[in-house]
Amino acid sequence: MTGVDRPRIEAAVRELLAAIGEDVSREGLAETPRRVGEAYAEFFGGLHVDAEAFLANTVPVGDSAGEVVLVRDIAFRSICEHHLLPFLGTAHVAYVPGDNVVGLGSLPRVVDAIASRPQMQERLTEEIADTLERGLKARGVLVVLDAVHGCVVARGQQQRDSSTVTVASRGTLSDPAARAEIFALIGARPAPDAGATP
Repeated sequence: MTGVDRPRIEAAVRELLAAIGEDVSREGLAETPRRVGEAYAEFFGGLHVDAEAFLANTVPVGDSAGEVVLVRDIAFRSICEHHLLPFLGTAHVAYVPGDNVVGLGSLPRVVDAIASRPQMQERLTEEIADTLERGLKARGVLVVLDAVHGCVVARGQQQRDSSTVTVASRGTLSDPAARAEIFALIGARPAPDAGATP
């Protein structure tokens, strides 16, 4: 992944392990710098990706566009820029098309690219919304993120059952009634199939 200097990360990890008083050469840690280098290349690979490029291949729909497109339950992970600890969660992404729609698989790619940077959840939510609004020229956008933060779970008060919800809206989906409708759709789940085998 272009731009991530893995040898430099590995050297920094060796120094960090030495700084906490560990024996960097012991068997259990011998491969840790390499593993962390590989992990960081993945965690921060979005720094070198134009997320808007995932929205380039659209399909014109004109006036036949539906009222809203909603993709629920997009799993994501990001790294908190304050402690470099992960936060893991679910994104719900909705937009009201302008003249074009995009393949549904493009929306998780946008979320992943922007999440794969040192982040704050609040900014991540806004950046996803901005990218969708610009890239799709959408009439409305709503992004809801619900995440559990490593720094909240593992440090300080250790709130293991706590999650953080952030919301960003643009255009027609900034209207309170429209937002309420999307929130209801996010929370709704299809009824179980009566004929399904348990």
